[in-house]
Amino acid sequence: MMQYLPEIYLLLLGFAVFMYAVLDGYDLGIGMLLPLHNEPQRDKMIASIGPFWDANETWLVLAVGILLIAFPTAHSQILTELYLPTTLMLIGLIMRGVSFDFRAKARADHKDRWDKCFKLGSFVAASTQGYMVGRYVLGFSDTIASYAFAVLSALCVTAAYIYIGGTWLVLKTDGQLQKQAALWARKAGVIALLGIVAVSIANPLVSPHVAERWFQFPAVLMLAPVPILVFGLVFAIDRYLVRVPTRDDFGVHLPFSGVIALFALSFFGLAYSFFPEVVPGQLTAQQAASAPETLLITGIGVVIVMPMILMYTFVVYRIFKGKAADLSYK
Repeated sequence: MMQYLPEIYLLLLGFAVFMYAVLDGYDLGIGMLLPLHNEPQRDKMIASIGPFWDANETWLVLAVGILLIAFPTAHSQILTELYLPTTLMLIGLIMRGVSFDFRAKARADHKDRWDKCFKLGSFVAASTQGYMVGRYVLGFSDTIASYAFAVLSALCVTAAYIYIGGTWLVLKTDGQLQKQAALWARKAGVIALLGIVAVSIANPLVSPHVAERWFQFPAVLMLAPVPILVFGLVFAIDRYLVRVPTRDDFGVHLPFSGVIALFALSFFGLAYSFFPEVVPGQLTAQQAASAPETLLITGIGVVIVMPMILMYTFVVYRIFKGKAADLSYK
């Protein structure tokens, strides 16, 4: 068991990042969707994420903590290579946190400014995360092609966050805003799909290692259902969104659940491409891991903390299920 601890930690790290991408992804998407000239809609959209958005970032803290403790060598290398985009991401997250609180306390004529700040912070955080993913999967290569790939990844992740944010609004709102959210989600879904296709084509072209894993026989036959599922999910979600609002909100959870499945397939693709590498092409989990004793002791904390975060997440989403209530700061 001890010899597999690095791989177990890598799987836990991947799970934490996935949970962050889904949960904070939708509220980043909603932040980017805030309409500048419709305050009632902005208030309703903020209300839809109010009980959740801050806690969603807990998964990012957990992921960084696992990376630091379990893979200190990789942590140092990754943050060194991504120092600037990480700084910009943190600035974006700070802008969101400040804006969320200050919009409630600002004078009426200043509220729009804080909403714009929330919108900009959401875009900065989302796009820098996508850029970092693009730099990471190519092992921080310094070629023009790798930087272009990172920009493409930034576009794809930003669109994906808007996509899942739109489907969250379909789930949590009604009336004109729900209908508008369905339209936003449909447009973002097309861009996200194009981004996934572009990244799926570009990644094997610039990374022979990835191409070998995906296109060698018989793996290519076993993996063939993955792109079919991706296209099928996007098509099914789009066909549902065309019919929003449905009678009695029938199946209103399906678009959001479908996008979560789409995220899961994307993470599966990344995991299959690089596992058990922590830094693609440079460090494996075994090479980057802390001492076995450190992993074992830290594992006690992870076994306690991660289930607690999962339970808290479940309870909060259970308590605040249903349509978003009107925004109130009382």
